[in-house]
Amino acid sequence: PDVIIEAQFDDNDAEHGQDHLEDTLTDDIKKLSLDTSEKGKAAGVTGVHRTKQDDGPKVNDPRLLPDEFLQRTAKVVYILEKKHSRAATGFIKLLADRNSELFKRCAMFSPVDHRVPRVYVPLADCPPDFVTKPEAYSQMLFICRIVDWKEECNFASGQLCKSLGQAGEIEPESEGILTEYGVDFSDFSPEVLECLPQNLPWVISPGELARRRDLR
Repeated sequence: PDVIIEAQFDDNDAEHGQDHLEDTLTDDIKKLSLDTSEKGKAAGVTGVHRTKQDDGPKVNDPRLLPDEFLQRTAKVVYILEKKHSRAATGFIKLLADRNSELFKRCAMFSPVDHRVPRVYVPLADCPPDFVTKPEAYSQMLFICRIVDWKEECNFASGQLCKSLGQAGEIEPESEGILTEYGVDFSDFSPEVLECLPQNLPWVISPGELARRRDLR
């Protein structure tokens, strides 16, 4: 019930109605039977053996093929829930076409995760000296959030959120992964910290330890 299979019909079928379609199918089946029998006779006379690649009917009309010879297809009709955070870690670089109008307004963001599309980001979001010294930021990790992707554009549109630091270092890489997956890694609030024991160092009391199962 989740997949809608769209039947494919020629315009001639729609014009001549169901009767014409049945006649066409009948003729095609007869041709298929004749072709198969003639090929079988020819193979018996010449002694040519059929290989695995020759198995299966040779039909131009896919409606005559058995199910095992068909590749089922479908199309996305609606997005129920957006699971991705729309945030990605990657690098920024200048556009290749320096004479284009887009070069004066945008830079290219290339995500580390190749499943995420490349993104146009405004130059206003980039560091002030990025245009004059782009090589200084070639190994600098940034967080970009996708905000739009127009149908007629090959690349998405987004905004740079922050600079993480040099690629390859543990802190920037870890922060980038947590941000991509939408994990809140901010500091605990005072209300949360007040729930913790205040008398430090804290140890489990003997009575509590006796009630617990020791899995150390």
